[in-house]
Amino acid sequence: MRVALLAPISWRVPPRHYGPWELFASLLVEGLVARGVDVTLFATGDSVTSATLDSVVAHPWSEDPSVDPKVAECLHIAHAFERAGEFDLIHNSFDFLPLTYSDLVSTPVLTTIHGFSSPRIVPVYQRYNRTTSYVAISDADRHPSLDYLTTIYHGIDTDQFGLHPAPGGYLLFFGRIHPDKGAAEAIAVARRAGMPLVIAGIVQDQAYFDREVAPHVDGIRVRYLGPVGAERRSEVLGAAAALLHLIGFDEPFGLSVVEAMACGTPVIAFSRGSMPELIDPGVTGFLVATRDEAVAAVEAAGTLDRPGIRAQAVARFGRERMVSEYLDAYAQVVHAAS
Repeated sequence: MRVALLAPISWRVPPRHYGPWELFASLLVEGLVARGVDVTLFATGDSVTSATLDSVVAHPWSEDPSVDPKVAECLHIAHAFERAGEFDLIHNSFDFLPLTYSDLVSTPVLTTIHGFSSPRIVPVYQRYNRTTSYVAISDADRHPSLDYLTTIYHGIDTDQFGLHPAPGGYLLFFGRIHPDKGAAEAIAVARRAGMPLVIAGIVQDQAYFDREVAPHVDGIRVRYLGPVGAERRSEVLGAAAALLHLIGFDEPFGLSVVEAMACGTPVIAFSRGSMPELIDPGVTGFLVATRDEAVAAVEAAGTLDRPGIRAQAVARFGRERMVSEYLDAYAQVVHAAS
């Protein structure tokens, strides 16, 4: 099977430190190539892959201010669809915009919907609901007006994560620093729990960081590490007593959640979005509704079986499971189009 995988170009594939959609693309592409699938990855020119790389954009627009995002994305998407006839299937992992090209080609298009950044983008998905195929990344993220081929949870390379020899020294916030992700909530909960907090992630909302996070960073009770790349993720996630994932929105999926669990680290999360699908309460972490419940969960998290948490993460969120499920989805789409 010849597959074109269209990745975003905000970051390279795989991302150097942040870029969940680009990380998903990398993990899936490498898994497909290992299974013998002929994959062409459309991504930035500095991407690293064992697939065939095709690019008209040399560097990611988030890392190169000379790149105009709108211009680069137009050229990137158009280039992939101009080669549509060379493939059995186009897997769109970009967002909604490539769907507007789908009626112009005969190659079937499957789209992984990574969430809806705004209700205003839903009409595009509705417009192509009957002519293309959609994959949800959690049941919670399914939009009631759309039809889905299936739900496929993201998978990670669990071999890159492992149990830490001496975990428990701090609580951890791990993600982009934005009001949606709950860094301020994590600071408040860690203080009340009497534990130091480590914060890791890019600053996506500078005003929020300056107002809600920076005043608390003292290098002792609250430490800010900045972005953490692949080479340090297991160490930072695995040494934590628990990951505080006190989100303020219905998150479609949480890569850091399953990465923490792959290290045996329990997760304490607000019960929103996909969290009830990812976390097994009392086994891999706790779902909470308030700060009080989160503080109480910190002590309880210390009683959980960390090898058991990792074992469940490996069983449910491994890359090979994800690759197998996408191959099944590809086969359905190609068969239906033949």
